Amino acid sequence: MPISLHNSLTRRVEAFTPLDPQRVTIYLCGPTVYNYVHIGNARGPVVFDVFVKLLRRHYPNVVYARNITDVDDKINTAAQQLGVGIESITTRYAQAYGEDMAALGIAPPDVEPYATAHIPQIIAMIERLIANGHAYAAEGHVLFEVDSFAAYGELSGRDPEELIAGARVEVAPYKKHPGDFVLWKPSTPELPGWDSPWGRGRPGWHIECSAMSEAHLGETIDIHAGGVDLQFPHHENEIAQSTCAHGGKPFARYWMHNGMLTFSGRKMSKSLGNVMLVHELLKEHPPEALRLLLLRGHYRQPLDWSDGAVTQAISTLDGWYRVLRDLVDVDVDLTSLPVPPTVEAALSDDLNTPQALAELSQLADAARQAGSEEERRAAKAALLGAGAVLGLLQQDPEAWFKQAGGAAEVDAERVEALLEERRNARAAKDFKRADAIREELTAMGVAIEDGAQGTRWSVVKG
Repeated sequence: MPISLHNSLTRRVEAFTPLDPQRVTIYLCGPTVYNYVHIGNARGPVVFDVFVKLLRRHYPNVVYARNITDVDDKINTAAQQLGVGIESITTRYAQAYGEDMAALGIAPPDVEPYATAHIPQIIAMIERLIANGHAYAAEGHVLFEVDSFAAYGELSGRDPEELIAGARVEVAPYKKHPGDFVLWKPSTPELPGWDSPWGRGRPGWHIECSAMSEAHLGETIDIHAGGVDLQFPHHENEIAQSTCAHGGKPFARYWMHNGMLTFSGRKMSKSLGNVMLVHELLKEHPPEALRLLLLRGHYRQPLDWSDGAVTQAISTLDGWYRVLRDLVDVDVDLTSLPVPPTVEAALSDDLNTPQALAELSQLADAARQAGSEEERRAAKAALLGAGAVLGLLQQDPEAWFKQAGGAAEVDAERVEALLEERRNARAAKDFKRADAIREELTAMGVAIEDGAQGTRWSVVKG
């Protein structure tokens, strides 16, 4: 079935038709690595991880790039505060970012370019822009001349003068126009810098993504993705400089933007003190629950984060894993799981993950009610197949139930020893001791369930 997506550039849902079906290209703006990322930064990587999986089921070759910004004023500040080089900061937090994304079940991109590894390409693109009359050098800086690009403002849909006014923090005297933005800026001796035709300096943020995208995906790419907060000025500026550097060729044919996360109805911000780091949340909650919560809202809409929403996600996964635990004796071929058509249809419809999750829930209900061995086998395979395309239900059910918040686990040997002692106490009709053991397990955060197949235990997550 065809894939449709909402193109932010045209503001409508369109059928996706790649420029070259044999090589589909997608670029996602990655992190600036000066600290641990917050949970809002993880929404794009999670939802577009599902989208890239969808593309790979439809096309033989998908090249997915997600960059690392490793030169930036925030990085410089962090390095100066600690008295170290920027590499100490960027190496540490780029590694942490990769570990956090992996914990959330996000597959690594095909290409992960670092800005500092593309300084020659950045300089070459700036030189082209100057030669084409779209950029100019002034006092050690190079700036893009916004007035030279008539289509400036089309992506965000606002009047260029309004955009320029909104972007103005202070107007540098060397600018021809207040809205002209920096492609290259000079570096003082204590700051990182590279030799260039305009003196020792470093690139501006926007030009980095244009140069890295060109280097790895080509002059015109199929899809550019990122948070809606990047639409202006970052993506608007990317379009301007890339289009002008490539003689008017389109930069990206489709633009996809994910909505922002709010916390209990309020925007996440450091000033409000409600920014939650992925690194810390992974210690407190099962990673799969965090992933599920990030998929519960449609990617284009804002998504509210709350403790109650995390608890609800855990409860939902408990229910689905309970079905799989009840089907543990049913063998299915894990190497060729089917993709249920209803789930595929939902994802092909502008990445409608809420509908896909609703379909997965229906499959869990069907698996719960399956009667014959063949029905149970087909139902389990469909449930696992639906989970796989969403990056869910990939654990052994028992591992899920015995996992505490984050990656920590309780002492399984201690739990099993207590359960054996409880069984012996019940057999001896020492119910007082049996109840005491249940209370001890509860205090450990372990819930037990007596059934026909014996006593099962699980960790109470939160």
